[in-house]
Amino acid sequence: MSETADSSAPMDRDPQETAEWREAFLALLAAQGSERAGFLLDQLVELAHRQRVPWRPRLNTPYVNTVAVEAQPPFPGDLAIEERLCSLMRWNALAMVVRTNRAAGELGGHIASYASAADLFEVGFNHFFRAREGLEPGQHRGDLVFFQPHSAPGVYARAFLEGFLGEQDLVHFRRELTAPEAGARGLCSYPHPHLMPDFWQFPTGSMGLGPISSIYHARFMHYLTDRGLLDCAGRKVWGVFGDGEMDEPESTSALTLAARERLDNLVWVVNCNLQRLDGPVRGNDRIVDELERLFTGSGWNVIKLLWGSDWDGLFARDLTGTLVRTLGETVDGQMQTFAAKDGRYNRDHFFGQHPELAALAQGMTDEQIDRLKRGGHDLVKIHAAYAAAASHRGQPTVILALTKKGYGMGAAGQGRMTTHSQKKLDEDALIEFRNRFNLPLSDEDARALRFLRPADDSAEMRYLHEHRRRLGGYLPRRSTECEPLEIPPMERWARFALAPEGREMSTTMAFVRMM
Repeated sequence: MSETADSSAPMDRDPQETAEWREAFLALLAAQGSERAGFLLDQLVELAHRQRVPWRPRLNTPYVNTVAVEAQPPFPGDLAIEERLCSLMRWNALAMVVRTNRAAGELGGHIASYASAADLFEVGFNHFFRAREGLEPGQHRGDLVFFQPHSAPGVYARAFLEGFLGEQDLVHFRRELTAPEAGARGLCSYPHPHLMPDFWQFPTGSMGLGPISSIYHARFMHYLTDRGLLDCAGRKVWGVFGDGEMDEPESTSALTLAARERLDNLVWVVNCNLQRLDGPVRGNDRIVDELERLFTGSGWNVIKLLWGSDWDGLFARDLTGTLVRTLGETVDGQMQTFAAKDGRYNRDHFFGQHPELAALAQGMTDEQIDRLKRGGHDLVKIHAAYAAAASHRGQPTVILALTKKGYGMGAAGQGRMTTHSQKKLDEDALIEFRNRFNLPLSDEDARALRFLRPADDSAEMRYLHEHRRRLGGYLPRRSTECEPLEIPPMERWARFALAPEGREMSTTMAFVRMM
């Protein structure tokens, strides 16, 4: 991809001089590398500030993936099996919510959120989220994972495949049972340890509780390690959140604390499906750009995960930079329209905007255009972003993952403004979803919303269990097992109570002395 001028920049009054500066910089980069190039840029910025030049660097990078194709590590799994597993979980999560609302329409639930985030969850489950192995020295004590609350059906769907939940449990989604019915337990709407004390690690909701809690957990883990109280090295705090959730004050109120404390054990994945409960997250702007500025300015490492592998060839052939420039000029409202429409519409209205774009799409069928993935639906790209985040040192990391709300729901919900509140699907939509993900269901089974669980000895089930064994076990799990603490003798901590000093003592003073 060639270097091109930003179309939003002021008019270039001396293009020849500009070209010479650009060529000189590219020559320096090629000869001495990015470290030297970055050093000189810092020097120029400092010089400009000393000379009172009214300019500051922009905080937005081009609207492309942060991890370049050539920097991607090899994908360590079986793509075909992982895609089949992801399809099974998408179906079971959908069937759970639709079944619940067929039985009692007022119970609610969310289909589209997990449909957009399923691949983000599965790469984590298969390759990154470590479970607690035990308390012995050298054993991994487990990562802490804060799950996007509206995606809870997908976590239940995985637990069903793993064998920790049964069909009757799924049937009782969003229903509290005072007395278990046929061995079933009610599954709470969102992660809630009080209602499911052996399952969920942390309570989360769509109001920012998970994000701020994850920051303070990561900070406390650093504190334990630094004080020599507990070795938390190698453990991560992962958080999967929604882009609309980032508007909650609690979500962003402690971002600078995370950067100031250099919490490189913290990784956030923000699912940018561009929609919230009542419509677009941003209509005439781009939420990814806004969040990139926010997190970069707060001192975080930002990784953008925007486009799937099918786009790599298009970017490589984009010799004029038109594709990158057009994507950077497309606001989220337009992006959602493209998500809701088919390949023919996208050929005419996206690639048809410029002759250069039309030429890029010339050899593609309408179906191929329709199947172009956003980065948050591409397992290879997700793994590359997660690997880069997990290995980064000195800063917390946020991954801004572009997805389609209601991915795979077709005309019934993909990218549509009503999809967040979609609780039911008609029979045609169920058949279409079945066909989209090539699920082993007859038409009758699809209409009846039959849950799918492969045989225990199938390739999919062996793969699922083997990868969790490699990562120490299953998540989410809440364990109350802990090392016993020796209670110190009272003389060491409560002398004020045993030997009064002849004066009254406030509760605060007594508590501080006790500490």
